Amino acid sequence: MTAATPNRTRWRMLIAASAVMLIIGTLYSWAIFTQPLLVLFHWNLTTATFAFAVANFSLATVGAVVGGFWLDRAGPRKVALVGISLWGVGNLLAGLGTPSFGAVWLYFTYGVTGGIGAGMAYVTPLAVVSKWFPDKRGLAGGLVTGSFALGAFVYNQCIPRLTHFHAAAIHAADLIATRVVVTGLTPEVAATDMDAVMQVFIASGVAFLVIGLPAAWVLRDPPRGDGSAQSAFAAADTGYPPSKVVVMPQFYLLWLQLFANAIAGLSIISNAVPLLADLTNMSPALIASLFGTVSLFNAVGRFLWGSLSDRIGCNRTFAALFALQAVTLVLLGHTHDLTGALAGISVVLLCCGGGFGTMPSYNAQYFGTKYMGLNYGLMLSAWGFAGLIGPILLARARDLSGSYAAILSTMAIGLLFAVILPLITRKPEAKPEAAPIVS
Repeated sequence: MTAATPNRTRWRMLIAASAVMLIIGTLYSWAIFTQPLLVLFHWNLTTATFAFAVANFSLATVGAVVGGFWLDRAGPRKVALVGISLWGVGNLLAGLGTPSFGAVWLYFTYGVTGGIGAGMAYVTPLAVVSKWFPDKRGLAGGLVTGSFALGAFVYNQCIPRLTHFHAAAIHAADLIATRVVVTGLTPEVAATDMDAVMQVFIASGVAFLVIGLPAAWVLRDPPRGDGSAQSAFAAADTGYPPSKVVVMPQFYLLWLQLFANAIAGLSIISNAVPLLADLTNMSPALIASLFGTVSLFNAVGRFLWGSLSDRIGCNRTFAALFALQAVTLVLLGHTHDLTGALAGISVVLLCCGGGFGTMPSYNAQYFGTKYMGLNYGLMLSAWGFAGLIGPILLARARDLSGSYAAILSTMAIGLLFAVILPLITRKPEAKPEAAPIVS
């Protein structure tokens, strides 16, 4: 086997891992559904946002942990296949049953079932590329997590352009703008709009299965001890077991850093359209299309900051992420110009993505890759709590006060205090375990 062969193989793994991430990254497109759901079901913003919050919580606190535990035993292919299947089926069932069973059904199918599947599918590609790219973990992790955000960008560009869904979004925006949601649509229009929105969930579920399952089938770890050049990738497969990691102070410092970095971005992603409408008094239909464009910054940030962390270190990268977001959120709460508001949100998304692009490398540097699946799955529980708390706080603040300014400033203060976390974090001193060589 030539030296080029394992190099081609690892890039093939990177492409497959990116495809899996692209599929589950559509979770971050939830904002395009918010207003149609508000009108069609007469929900408030908190009720509509809770589906996104439940999905994030299920992804990071259940799916990623279960997937990581299983990944270290069964390998990436099985875990990724099950994860993609649950994510696709969750979307499909949401479209089939929500009109009849309401919010609880949406929470269970899209939120719990889909979220757990997305978590299993999320942790797998990260563990795989961390093992195949020990020399470029920041770059590889940034590319893979960037694909997650890119999935939202692509979805945001496609779905709002569907004729019937676009009409449903326009009807919802007009009713919200004229404050006649209680009166609602005529029965005929309501039925057409309901069908358009639910068909998107159904078609998305089918597409996720068709595209995601073949990509998941490709994923595998580098072989060990086979005498080939590929064994070089497995040589770096050392690390601390989860039982040791969870008693290390470094684990909780990294957990807090991921939580702090994620909370603002996830809050804005889930509430983007009503937030921008509130700040600028612009048409929600126009805002939806523009946010779909700026969501690309979430993908760019994962690659950009992940690559930068290879040069300046993960600690300095996270300190910069916190400081930049804190300043931006204060300014955003007092910005009423559309261009300025979009610029502010772009910076927050750039930083939120940067944290997710950097943390796989951060985690691998501190705890190794031997138990990467479960260790990183446990770390991602920070994402789950941030995704549950942040979006609901933001939506609830808007429902109660009629404004987002105060809660944005509160988040900024929290991020300013978080700058100290990466500055006091140091690598563990104990020697990690080496992976056994299989003869």
